[in-house]
Amino acid sequence: MKKLKKCLFSTFLVTLMASSLTSCKSGNNSSTDSSSTNSSGNTSVIDPNAEKLAVHYYRYDGNYKDWALWLWQMPNGEGKEYNFSSTDSYGAIGTYNLANWADYKTGGVGIIVKSKGSWDAKDPDGDRKIDFSTLTMDSSKTYHIYLKTGDSSIYTDPSQVAKEDILVTEFINEKRLKFKTSGPIASYKLFEGDDVIESKSVTDDKETSFYHNFPSADDVDLEKGYKVEVTFKTGTKVTKQIDVTRLFKTEAFGKKYNYEGKDLGAVYTNAFTTFKVWSPVSKSIKLKVYNSGTPTSISSDGSDEVYKEIEMVKGDKGVWSAKIDEDLEGKYYTYVVSNSKYMEQEIVDPYAKSTGINGLRGMIVDFSKTNPEGWDTYTRVNPKALNLTVYETHIADLTSSSTWGGTATNAKTYKGFYESGTTYTKDGVTVKTGFDHIKELGVNAVQLLPIYDQKNEERLDKTSFNWGYNPLNYNSLEGSYSSNPFDGYTKIKEFKELVKAYNEAGIAIIMDVVYNHVAEVNNQNFDVLMPGYYFRYVNGNLSNGSGCGNETASERYMYRKFMKESTEFWAKEYHLNGFRFDLMGVHDIDTMNELTDNLHTNVNENIRVYGEPWAGGAIALDGKPANQANLPSYGDYGQFNDQMRDALIAGGMKGVKDTGWITGTSRVSGAQYDTVQNGIKGITDTRVTDPTKSIQYVTCHDNYTLYDRIKACDSSLDENTVKSMSMLANSVVFTSQGTTFMLAGEEFLRTKGGDHNSYQSSYKVNELDYSLKIKNKDMF
Repeated sequence: MKKLKKCLFSTFLVTLMASSLTSCKSGNNSSTDSSSTNSSGNTSVIDPNAEKLAVHYYRYDGNYKDWALWLWQMPNGEGKEYNFSSTDSYGAIGTYNLANWADYKTGGVGIIVKSKGSWDAKDPDGDRKIDFSTLTMDSSKTYHIYLKTGDSSIYTDPSQVAKEDILVTEFINEKRLKFKTSGPIASYKLFEGDDVIESKSVTDDKETSFYHNFPSADDVDLEKGYKVEVTFKTGTKVTKQIDVTRLFKTEAFGKKYNYEGKDLGAVYTNAFTTFKVWSPVSKSIKLKVYNSGTPTSISSDGSDEVYKEIEMVKGDKGVWSAKIDEDLEGKYYTYVVSNSKYMEQEIVDPYAKSTGINGLRGMIVDFSKTNPEGWDTYTRVNPKALNLTVYETHIADLTSSSTWGGTATNAKTYKGFYESGTTYTKDGVTVKTGFDHIKELGVNAVQLLPIYDQKNEERLDKTSFNWGYNPLNYNSLEGSYSSNPFDGYTKIKEFKELVKAYNEAGIAIIMDVVYNHVAEVNNQNFDVLMPGYYFRYVNGNLSNGSGCGNETASERYMYRKFMKESTEFWAKEYHLNGFRFDLMGVHDIDTMNELTDNLHTNVNENIRVYGEPWAGGAIALDGKPANQANLPSYGDYGQFNDQMRDALIAGGMKGVKDTGWITGTSRVSGAQYDTVQNGIKGITDTRVTDPTKSIQYVTCHDNYTLYDRIKACDSSLDENTVKSMSMLANSVVFTSQGTTFMLAGEEFLRTKGGDHNSYQSSYKVNELDYSLKIKNKDMF
């Protein structure tokens, strides 16, 4: 899994998740802090003269022994787990020296309430920031904050916290709903939209679970939505929406709303454009067509807020549509959506195939105007799985170093990625760099870290490094790699030039895709259109199988449909040769089977599909996850062989000093030896014995580079030994059955200075330094 600005990973996750799971944010240190509590939760000495933070935490069930805090210096400090030290009449308390976070007044401190010793649960799901400018220090030099289970607010006064709440609100089935309260209530009102459909006084103080039955399933109106207002005995009133997500799983819902048409999005002709969007629960959707893709909030220079607004019409299967009989080529559009959760919320169409600056508006594209000369006639690479040698890199990494030597304005861009003729010279030795370096190396596939539109700043003078695992618009290219991110056409044309240049050089392009989570659910395009449908929930809270705060529901018909159509679009329009799935274990096996079959049937039988056979935590899938490769239904897609990687170098999530067959200085274990032998045969583990489904590797963008991994095991090793170990490790990979995979720069002992989680580090840390190619020419 990748490192996302607004999400967090733990380093103590399941071993098999190893290669991918480090830190989605700042906190990747799994130790428990001892400055305020030891591992048993006992209070340690705290300097009475030091400034302190006291965190008060309340749970309805009174169970505090299984919970802890994760705290870090924002925005990018290391995270640690902190125990609570005691309890009082409010709940649990933890007091911590603020000296742990030197810049806490400036940057704030991030906080997560989590399950102690694991990332199985967060309460509530999501990260919060403690802003000390809003707090007042008491006479003991302590700042106090108050938290409540299931509540994302940070309170400064316990009197602000209502300890009475509605704990559960849900439809049990198509005709019955339930809600449960934390204590005795005086009365409740149940609403369908704005209408009260049941009002009841309650006299029994022991009654905390309540039900409402509908005469038939047809009486449930999802468009109106449902909520309950409860008045507790104390007079406190609480109102909550009724969760309808269980209804999305029913056969009746699918029969009524599953849409089979392949015409969602903006379908362009020079005479008219039709717009279709699926949203059965919405009350109204308006289409806005803009002349510009740049809101004035981003730039007033050349931007244009003029738009045409049209009321869309709701039709069969909950599909809204509009048609404009004019040539809209090059214009931009959004939808304004209203339903029981969102009101007049402006979003981008999830099916938008290009976007303006920062992905804030979709674009109406005439793709015939985006093709390079010879696009339909050049010879495309078509390697089979066992013939692939994949080189993984980031668009910016290839050209961000001063040693690249190419056109300065092309650095970190699509154009730079295919610029030829670049070299670097040192001490009278000249080597090829960039595109020519990859060609010289001899690989026949390049896997690009995410290039779809991300929740990033795209203005070229404001960009910062990010691996890109923060999805925003799945069907649009990321604009920060374009020479003109304000124009939705430029990035398409430049990326197509890249694909063509590499294919003409005999090199396939594989796209890293992250359909398993989004950057943020609230106000996200999918969620606005269909609240609760596209994501998985547990007890009304977002499930966090990605480790980044949410997980998508691939098993739902309309999201499975989207994944299939999205990958087909990318493969056909951009001539892609494969897809690497981030956290493939979050998806269900049927979706991966159907998606792979669709690509092989409708695009190219040799398109390579593979992924990480793990998730970022416990998933809430009702069915079989895609990593259950021992099942007879396991399809024609591959997975990374992290078992052999760990046996070779003890990589991924292994301890820093752990060693493998390559990195050890003593006799290896029998288990390591057997795993290496099996790996050479193309056996991923006991579940996967087909080499065509095995991705052989020792390093990828996650965790250490190979050089840094070996040095982390033993910093006293001399350079020749490190080089020999590196050569041997990749020699095993390159001579094993299966698809061969390598991280960019391993061919010349790339180092990131020991940074094992560079998802948001500097361009400098992540660059390919071609001076190392001269230094380690024998390795290359």
